Amino acid sequence: MTIFSPLIDEMICALQCLPGVGSKTAQRMALHLLERNRQSARALAKALTAAMDKVTTCLHCRNLCETELCSLCQDTSRDKSLLCIVETPADLVSIEQACSFNGYYFVLGGHLSPIEGIGPEELGITRLLERLSSSEVKEVILATNPTVEGEATAFFLIDQIKAMNIVVSRIAHGVPVGGELEYTSSDTLAYALEDRKSC
Repeated sequence: MTIFSPLIDEMICALQCLPGVGSKTAQRMALHLLERNRQSARALAKALTAAMDKVTTCLHCRNLCETELCSLCQDTSRDKSLLCIVETPADLVSIEQACSFNGYYFVLGGHLSPIEGIGPEELGITRLLERLSSSEVKEVILATNPTVEGEATAFFLIDQIKAMNIVVSRIAHGVPVGGELEYTSSDTLAYALEDRKSC
């Protein structure tokens, strides 16, 4: 026997796509929106629809944005000689919030994972190498997550980039092995960037 109507069930199921949201949390969210906050629910639905229709990736760095180039790539005051490679837009945000990096970025959109069918093409590595060969980048900072997959991705990139005679460094101390940049404090990330080492 189902307790809720089909539309409420559909709403609860849809909310479970969010990370960390199970059936109980999704049910609580759905009921809260329906009982107490329908205006906010409509605003949320409108914002989600607009974002799904208009947000794409930056042609230069693959960060999420609504324009051809994101605001960071359009910022001419940043240091053109530095490029930081991250796995996700959330990692980029974490590094920006640390306020200790003023170069540009490249977002891989994940990490190498042959089991999941994620190879160099899916991560835009061809585009990255083309960008490096036609730019003023003198140092690439690898800020992939210190997980097995993140390390494998970093080693693959080191081989590719070092052949181009570009200095390659890795973020250093403070980021725990097995951790994720998205959940690392700003102070820890700032220290890791300042104390990076060559590969």
